[in-house]
Amino acid sequence: MVGPLDEFPVHQVALPVEWAGTSDRNFYDRCYLNAHDRGDVVVITGAGWYPNLGTKDAFLLVRRGDVQTAVHLSDAIDGDRLRQRVGGYRIEVVEPLRRLRVVLEETEGVAADLTWTGSFPVLHEPPHVMRTGSRVTLDAQRFAQVGVWEGEVSVDGERIAVTPERWVGTRDRSWGIRPVGEAVPAGRPTDPPFDGMWWLYVPVRFDGFAVVLILQEDPDGRRTLNDCSRIWPDGRVEQLGWPRVAITYAPGTRVPTSASIACTTPDGEPLVIEVEASMGVPLHIGAGYGGDPDWTHGTWRGEGFAERVTYDLTDDAVAARLPFGVVDHVARATCDGHEGWGLFEHAALGRHDPSGFPDWFAVAP
Repeated sequence: MVGPLDEFPVHQVALPVEWAGTSDRNFYDRCYLNAHDRGDVVVITGAGWYPNLGTKDAFLLVRRGDVQTAVHLSDAIDGDRLRQRVGGYRIEVVEPLRRLRVVLEETEGVAADLTWTGSFPVLHEPPHVMRTGSRVTLDAQRFAQVGVWEGEVSVDGERIAVTPERWVGTRDRSWGIRPVGEAVPAGRPTDPPFDGMWWLYVPVRFDGFAVVLILQEDPDGRRTLNDCSRIWPDGRVEQLGWPRVAITYAPGTRVPTSASIACTTPDGEPLVIEVEASMGVPLHIGAGYGGDPDWTHGTWRGEGFAERVTYDLTDDAVAARLPFGVVDHVARATCDGHEGWGLFEHAALGRHDPSGFPDWFAVAP
């Protein structure tokens, strides 16, 4: 199974590059990208390779108003990893770690041609590891970046112009182990049972710097992942300590409307980031994350698979799913007198004592 990449000195284990260094069925290598015009339209897209499942897939989702339209593509994996292509979808690396081109050829009325330019160097995030008992459920490495977009998206003939003066976004690439593909037998029930998870990911682009925050907490508030960094144009990275987060939710919901994030600079000075969260895209409704019943990453759908799915977020059946997954919100932020735009990705699933949520169905007063 020797492939084109084996011509290059990029090997890390005594295997062809096409073969993963582990036999774990959940090995994956994927990217995620989002773009928005600061409030009216959000585009989320990504692609993944699953060598131990023999599949690759991609998606592109557009939210306008209360409607989310998603295109899903899947195919058999191949050995040419230099060409990131799934059917009519492709990602071109124009300049590594700085500029990409994402193209979706017209598929069931949806098309896109978008060029990403990173505004600051990528951030190498710390490893992310999760276990259920003794079993590793997540062991991933990731880098992230903020930037701007240029190009166009069209839905049913309506062209949406994407200009770098208005359109911003964030992206990441991650690889390792995470649940993908068809569900496997669970074995003995988890003891203690899963009681919830609190998650916050806030990458924001300011004119002179970027901030990337990633936090995860157990139901009792114990923080299992903590990283907050400020990235400067010259590549310097400042660690911003152990952020304290206060989120305001819309009454009767767990939908965030704003947050105050209190950080600390390396010299001990306080640094506060105020965030306003607006239009949100639930990643478990059409994007394939977090138990999405319609589109699960890595699932074999047959060769040359493509489909379009449209969701009305006001439909009762769809709305009932909203509280039980991760939602990517458009974020406007202020920090040290600077205005920035980016992402407020959040989930408060189940019990979270610091937020005052005692169970899965509790909401803000």
